Amino acid sequence: MIVALISGRGSNLQALLEAGLPVSGVISNRADAKGLAAAAARGIPTRIIEHARFPTREAFDAALAEQIDAFHPRLVVLAGFMRVLTQSFVTRYEGRLLNIHPSLLPAFPGLDTHARALAEGVKLHGCTVHFVTAELDHGPIVIQAAVPVRPHDTADALAARVLRQEHVIYPRAARWFLDGKLVIESGVVRVKGNDAQLVLAPD
Repeated sequence: MIVALISGRGSNLQALLEAGLPVSGVISNRADAKGLAAAAARGIPTRIIEHARFPTREAFDAALAEQIDAFHPRLVVLAGFMRVLTQSFVTRYEGRLLNIHPSLLPAFPGLDTHARALAEGVKLHGCTVHFVTAELDHGPIVIQAAVPVRPHDTADALAARVLRQEHVIYPRAARWFLDGKLVIESGVVRVKGNDAQLVLAPD
């Protein structure tokens, strides 16, 4: 039902698995991604498609899509997948491609979000699950979790607290999708049943 794309440790993949979500395949663009072992330990099929072996981004995305489609997923999740996807790939999976980003979008798209949040002096930071569109980190927002920024936070300390919330909201968003609760209206996501789309972390 779900195909997860990873590039590294796969902690968000692990959260999805621990939540009992039906992950039917895991694909990585890196052979050394630690998340592959977590999937294999649960008997989940894994695939490795190394982007460096392809001459263009388009060629890689085409090969990736072929592997994804072999699993016939309802949902594709980016779980620490460190690749910018092409327009054709995003269009192919429009409305069923989710990503989690370590900031309260639309603030701090891109990389180094925690250090940038500290440099800006924000009092709340967090993470966002959103549908993927062609514009990087700007798709319709499904759910967010907000974390208070402490006076003496470092980027690493803040990142660790945000990551804990990622593990809370990503499985929730994926479950909503599979349960047919997510509706996109004029670019805004509504959850049937009025489930809370903002989590306020106590720490």
